[in-house]
Order: sequence, then structure tokens, then C-alpha cells
Amino acid sequence: MNAIRARLAHMGIFVRDRETMVKFYTEVLGLMVTDQGPGRAPGMHLTFMSGDPGEHHQVVLVTGRPEDSGFNPINQVSFLVESLAQLREVHKRALTRGATDMRLVNHGNAWSIYFRDPEGNTLEAYLHTPFHVPQPHGEPLDLAKSDEEILGLTEAACAKDPGFMPRAAFVQSVAARMAN
Repeated sequence: MNAIRARLAHMGIFVRDRETMVKFYTEVLGLMVTDQGPGRAPGMHLTFMSGDPGEHHQVVLVTGRPEDSGFNPINQVSFLVESLAQLREVHKRALTRGATDMRLVNHGNAWSIYFRDPEGNTLEAYLHTPFHVPQPHGEPLDLAKSDEEILGLTEAACAKDPGFMPRAAFVQSVAARMAN
């Protein structure tokens, strides 16, 4: 039997105000509309968005979220960025475009910012660190510090954990386990 190794490819989100949400995801995360059109249900509209030219869509905004929907079943939608500079820029853009509940966390294996979009969906923008430390692990992240300071503080905090190792060693160990 061949093993299946599924990977997260995209996320669909029901929205109330499509234009506001398209603007937010475009201006904060740099996604672009790749396609759009009517859905199967009357009045439903789908907007496909991506930040990767190789992926038709990473996020689909679907109209029809009721005003009184109450509990939001989406825990979070996470976006990987390439550098601390990009993480700082997402932080700045999110704050200037109405994001709420901003939280900056150093997970040891990732530097993350969590925030809510204009309709209350929790988003994470994050960057891998060169380290692994068993999770959950969380300390405050100060993006005002230099890249070198953040890296040094992260390594020093993680090195205290007996499960600490370089990220490359952790990736190699997981790959070996998956091969079995």
C-alpha cells in the first residue's frame, strides 16, 4: 500500500464583505485575485487568491457568511513568509489595515505574529527559525530588535530545552520516520 502524504494547499473562508476581505488579504499578505465567479448556491461568489504563481489559489473567499454566525469554526490560517523583514512588514500592514488582537510569539522553531482580519478570522504569519524545540513553546517576540538579536535570544532560550536541535536535524529525523 502506498502511503499518502497530504499537504495543506489552500483554505476556504466564508465572508460577509467580499471587497473588504479581498483588500485586506491583498494589502496585508500580498495575495492577488487569480479568479472569481459565482458559486453553486444562489448569490454565492467565490474569489480565489494566491501569493504563489504555482498555486492557482491558496485562499478562497466565499460569500454567504451569516451576520449572526456566532462561533467562527476556523482556528487559524497560517502564511509562511521568507524573512524577519517580511514578518515586520506584515505586522505593520496588518495594524494599519484594521487587524486586531495582535500577538507576537517566539515559538523557538518559528517566529509568529497572530492577528484577526476584519471579520474576526485568526491569521498567522510566520517564519521558520534554524532551530527545533519541542512544542508547544512560546515566548514574547520583539520585532524591534535586530535580526541578529532575535536569532541569538531564540537560540539561547531553545538551547536550555533538552529537546533542542538544529532544524535540519529535526527535518531529517521526521523524514526518516515518514519513510517507514
